[in-house]
Amino acid sequence: MKNLFYFNLSIILMSLQISNAQNNTIITPMNSLNWKVYKGESTFETFDNRETLVLNGKVILKNINFSNGTIEVDMYANESRSFAGIIFRKQEKTMEEVYMRLHKTNQADALQYAPIYNDESNWQLYREHQANVTFKDKGWNTLRIEVNNNKAAVYVNNEKVLKIDNLRTTLSKGEIGLFSLFTNRFSNFRLTNKEAVNVTKTETQTNIDFSIISKWNITKAFPYTEHKLNFNNFSKEEYNKVTTEKSGLLPFSKYIEKPSAGNFEQNKEVYAVASTVIESNKNQVKSFSFDYSDKIMVYLNGKEIFKGNNAFRSKGKQYQGHLDINANTLFVNLKKGKNTLHCVVIDKAYGWGLLGKLE
Repeated sequence: MKNLFYFNLSIILMSLQISNAQNNTIITPMNSLNWKVYKGESTFETFDNRETLVLNGKVILKNINFSNGTIEVDMYANESRSFAGIIFRKQEKTMEEVYMRLHKTNQADALQYAPIYNDESNWQLYREHQANVTFKDKGWNTLRIEVNNNKAAVYVNNEKVLKIDNLRTTLSKGEIGLFSLFTNRFSNFRLTNKEAVNVTKTETQTNIDFSIISKWNITKAFPYTEHKLNFNNFSKEEYNKVTTEKSGLLPFSKYIEKPSAGNFEQNKEVYAVASTVIESNKNQVKSFSFDYSDKIMVYLNGKEIFKGNNAFRSKGKQYQGHLDINANTLFVNLKKGKNTLHCVVIDKAYGWGLLGKLE
């Protein structure tokens, strides 16, 4: 009877161990033993009876790689202009990032998701990945991200606020960290690793827009000085062929690194040239619809045909500079044979992009 009791007790303990292993939530204290500074400044201190991190920059969780599961952290209410969130699947200078803009409660862009390419944020390029959220104005707000393969769901204070159907970097695993632009306070970091669940895909009929330019030849990045570009040098540069996203979006920073990056509005302006060859069987006029960030100069067969500025706040304090492929339309005169379109795209921060279609 006694042996039977100990046998049953062993079975119960084994079941508990399996259960804990399958739902293994790691609670990471906020101290220098667990976190390393990637960029900026950080201090650890006790606040509100908690271990907390005061951060202006980025920190990385030591010795942890993350693929799928749940990441949670508490952030203290902050009415001052600031940005605070989670980075995950970080490999070198590329990562996924979700952050709250605690000073923009009840506004359309209170929460944002954006990929970071080569240390550059790209929120301007992804208007669809924003959410209107109501934050607590006192105490702690909890940000939770549930990641499953290339999808993620974002929760604030246990309310689902954003669904991401396509994480953009295509990284499947990497480091985890915390991000803050201007000072914010973090506490109670939790991580639960889970196996990915394959989601059955529903076949949907999508109309392919063959007018979208899906391939470009692009140069590396160069420092930009106004009035000092020389078109004659464009043909001498080395170009690499790149493919856009399905929408036609070309995120430059995914393919090329800026000489000045990661410093937001303190970046110096840079430019790259994107070109494509248009074959025409006769002399004709076609419409070229496009958008860009931040600035652009468009050349057709060596002649400048457009110059514009779509930068953040370039058209008013609240102007964000999001992209829309139908925002600009030029009627271009094509000659019979080969025609070359050059787009000089200039950028400082928040998203370096180009969209184009030829109809």
